Amino acid sequence: MAEKKQIPLRLSEKLYADLAAWAEDDFRSVNGQIEYLLTECVRQRKKNGKYISDEIDRPLEIDIE
Repeated sequence: MAEKKQIPLRLSEKLYADLAAWAEDDFRSVNGQIEYLLTECVRQRKKNGKYISDEIDRPLEIDIE
């Protein structure tokens, strides 16, 4: 197995909580979930030659309570 690079990552508490909940739903660790999401984004970009969404920088319209 290839050696993995360690990097510091700063996340807001809200984003971390959302990722942690999502990771739990997918039976992954938070680190595993982040690595999975980044891998999928890179794979998709290589496939299409562009980001997944043409509106990648557009703010999400979510209801935060």
